[in-house]
Amino acid sequence: MSNKQTNTDVILIGAGVMSATLGTLLKELVPDWKISVFEKLSKAGEESSNEWNNAGTGHAALCELNYTTERPDGSVDISKAIKINEQFQVSMQFWSHLVNRGLIENPQDFIMQLPHMSMVQGEQNITFLRNRFKALSENPLFEGMEFSDDPQQLKEWIPLIMQDRSSEEPIAATKIDSGTDVNFGALTRKLFDQLENKDVELNYKHSVTDMKRTNDGLWEVKVRNLDSGEVESHTAKFVFIGGGGGSLHLLQKSGIPEGKHIGGFPVSGIFMVCKNPDIVEQHHAKVYGKAKVGAPPMSVPHLDTRYIDNKKSLLFGPFAGFTPKFLKYGSVFDLLTSVKPDNFVTMLAAGAKNMSLTKYLIQQVMLSKEKRMDELREFIPNAKSEDWDLVVAGQRVQVIKDTEAGGKGTLQFGTEVVTAGDGSIAALLGASPGASTAVSVMLEVMTRCFPDQINEWEPKIKEMIPSYGESLMENPKLLQEVHLSTAQALELNGEKKMSFSREKVEA
Repeated sequence: MSNKQTNTDVILIGAGVMSATLGTLLKELVPDWKISVFEKLSKAGEESSNEWNNAGTGHAALCELNYTTERPDGSVDISKAIKINEQFQVSMQFWSHLVNRGLIENPQDFIMQLPHMSMVQGEQNITFLRNRFKALSENPLFEGMEFSDDPQQLKEWIPLIMQDRSSEEPIAATKIDSGTDVNFGALTRKLFDQLENKDVELNYKHSVTDMKRTNDGLWEVKVRNLDSGEVESHTAKFVFIGGGGGSLHLLQKSGIPEGKHIGGFPVSGIFMVCKNPDIVEQHHAKVYGKAKVGAPPMSVPHLDTRYIDNKKSLLFGPFAGFTPKFLKYGSVFDLLTSVKPDNFVTMLAAGAKNMSLTKYLIQQVMLSKEKRMDELREFIPNAKSEDWDLVVAGQRVQVIKDTEAGGKGTLQFGTEVVTAGDGSIAALLGASPGASTAVSVMLEVMTRCFPDQINEWEPKIKEMIPSYGESLMENPKLLQEVHLSTAQALELNGEKKMSFSREKVEA
């Protein structure tokens, strides 16, 4: 064991977008705090934040049908959509602040304006979509959304999807042009680059093996240097566990009572990526469908234009899969070793409650490529197998916990923050909308963990995020100002997109 021991103010575990966001917020608010980051991989943003390990959607509830639920009377509950939209606006404002300050450059390396669409088939689904459109379009957050069930209009919006469509089943879609494609991997790397310039200590190929509370109230974190094999000891006043699927194990190692009775269920994702550039050029939108009856929320099919390294791509998916790993680069023993005496009954209850999910995952794992092509052909009727390859995306660990509403072993779909009662440690668990709401989630962490400082920080936070503490939905003037300022800072006014298209034509 190494004799290396360091003391710091903050330790961030995991070099993903969440740690990058929290570190950046803290450095803006308290620049003199010492921050250390530990990541077991060789660079930042290689797990869940990596551009090939997520859908790259700026989740603002513009197109994701699972964020709006149908009530028994046929009306649509948009409360979750409003919350997610407001959270994404917060992220956009913070990114704009960083661009305006020159802390990150070239925003179109990580964000591009791209229409977001919802598409459904069948009269019953069209009724739902029409009711959803009516509810959303009356809200200023969703201004500019359009609805159509006219085949001619849809041919203009989604020519690739409408081409050679022989089915007489009615089809409808909504469209809003203010959606975005976000490369969270590129964003994460930019954030860590500027943190390194601010003397944040970045330690790659360092794996956290254990942690415990010291007698003086600090956290002692044991870290293995994967190159040398030496174990180092680091102490900090505050620890954030942002290790993606690996966060649950580290939360359990902390021993805090708030981390008891929590389990995790890993779900992997597979996308199909188009390798025919002629087809890629025929589609320009993120088009989300509706999950099939009995399928979990993470299985919503969508056909996505993506911009990765300034290259336009086309992806379809996700197809769910199962592996006991909690991380893409994790261990096959992750699920087994996450079962502890305190969450054993919770995990058993979850297994009994979610037999349909287990059956669904087995079916997904067993799908042949041609079966996957059949699902793609519901979006692109004339899709050819030779034009598409399979890409394995990242792992997502869905949170399992005991809740008042769902009882023991309730499977949670979403992002969950767990903090110690004294605020000295916090962990982020769960999945979508995840990265899109990173700034709001990290502000929540700061409010819980730094209650004595948050009021002092508020003026600076308001400077970075003008809507902080306010509802944009209830303040249309501020909403308009935010839309204009973020579009300008992040270059989301369409000019770059047009330039990109002209270059394609000239080439």
